[in-house]
Amino acid sequence: MILRMQPVHFDADQKLLDYVQKKIDKLETFHDRIIDGEVIMRLEKSHLNKKEVFGNKTVELKINIPRQQLFVKDSSSTFEAAIDLALERMSRQLKRQKEKKQPRKASIQSKVK
Repeated sequence: MILRMQPVHFDADQKLLDYVQKKIDKLETFHDRIIDGEVIMRLEKSHLNKKEVFGNKTVELKINIPRQQLFVKDSSSTFEAAIDLALERMSRQLKRQKEKKQPRKASIQSKVK
């Protein structure tokens, strides 16, 4: 799968990029027709005591499947945790989309009889 990764407000190290790639590649087990994806990792600023302190890490994940684009956004204190949360939600969406495309066994059996 072709995956574009875009860090915003920071420079991502190779270890984080490899972690993201490894995790995103596992999505192909839930849906076999994934075209491509985009991961935006954003370092959000929180204003505490009039100082700019970097706080939450936000991950936006877009996955393109035929005729549809799926999107999730999650935040956590680390990028690894935010990615794991986003992947859980994305895997549920992919499973749901795949189930919608597959015909139900009961309806097929009733048409045969």
